[in-house]
Parts: sequence; structure tokens; C-alpha cells
Amino acid sequence: MPSTDLITCLWFNGNGEEAAEFYTSVFKDSSIGRINRFTATGPGPEGSVASVEFTLNGQDFIALNGGPAFTFSGAISFQVPCADQAEVDYYYDALAEGGEEGPGGWLKDKYGVSWQVFPAVLPDMLNAPDREKAARAAKVMMGTRGKMDVAALHRAFDGD
Repeated sequence: MPSTDLITCLWFNGNGEEAAEFYTSVFKDSSIGRINRFTATGPGPEGSVASVEFTLNGQDFIALNGGPAFTFSGAISFQVPCADQAEVDYYYDALAEGGEEGPGGWLKDKYGVSWQVFPAVLPDMLNAPDREKAARAAKVMMGTRGKMDVAALHRAFDGD
């Protein structure tokens, strides 16, 4: 029976090992596994890094040095639900360094990978049966440029 595990492959232009090292430094439960190198048959220079296997919080990834043919887009992003403001601050600041801030907790890191860093309670707020509360939280989220303010979301949700 085939494995049902999914592995996310991220296509880089020669800096996959650097990216894997960066991501594993940000996420605490992470590690770098096998580093695969190009052989004499290429397509990269013999001995250079072809791919890096790494794990972030139990999720397996491969950083593939595939060249400039493909780049990242915001159409795919990784979500980082956070327990509190300290976690939002930590992950947002670490991932945004050298990248671009976006609206509502979105960011593009220095490698072009998109992330959504948000308080874990946000989906419950946005899907609350009380649609007025949900709308107030959504307004704060959509009006935020950069990282989210957890206290402001709670105040809006609670009508304060």
C-alpha cells in the first residue's frame, strides 16, 4: 500500500540549503535531513546541492535547487497559527526579516515564500455565529498591515 504522507517540495534557484537552514532556525521542532548533491550528469554542477530534506514542526519538506524556471507566488502560502501575541511577534518578525509585509498577517519571506501568521483564535472569530462580532474582527484583520495585534482583535470581537 502506498504511503499517504505528503511532502511539500519548494523550488529554489540555488539557495535551497540556505533556505532550509533559515526555516529550521525559525521553527523550534525542526531538523535538516539528507542533503542530495548533483552528480556528473547534472543538471547542476557536480557536487553542488540538488535538494535538502527538512522537517518543520513535523511537516516534511524538500528544498529543490531547480533553477530560475519557477518562482513562488502568493497563491500558495503556509499558515502559522499562534497561541498568543508573543508567538505572533516571534514568527512574524523572524519570517518577515528581509522580506515584504502584507495585509492581515501575510508576509513574503526573503526567499519569496508566502506565510500567514495569525492568532489561532482568529478562524473561530471569523466564523462566529454572531456575524457582527465576526465582521468587527474581520475589519481589524483586513485593516492590519503587517503582523496582527491579538488584543485589538479581541477588543473588536468583543465590541470594546
